[in-house]
Amino acid sequence: MELKEQIINDIKTNSIMLYMKGTPEMPQCGFSNAVVQVLNHYGVEYNSTNVLSDPEIRVKLSEYSNWPTIPQLFVNGELIGGADITMELHEKGELLDILDDA
Repeated sequence: MELKEQIINDIKTNSIMLYMKGTPEMPQCGFSNAVVQVLNHYGVEYNSTNVLSDPEIRVKLSEYSNWPTIPQLFVNGELIGGADITMELHEKGELLDILDDA
């Protein structure tokens, strides 16, 4: 399976999918850490991919999502956004509704 196909498959088969720098246990940037903290706050299960493990992941992911920055959070196959949008939805109390649908 090609990398882009793998990314699409991961997004479609995992109800909550996070592409981040590092891992949930050891985020490698503040923005990725912020999204991990919010997801952990809600206690939801999610899968993640470390984009630092292969530079091509970031290229193929951005081609698919048309979103240039990392992290990227997908819920039920849809791009929610990066750290700024995730934090904004969290602060408005709207993120829980989105995650509940997953």
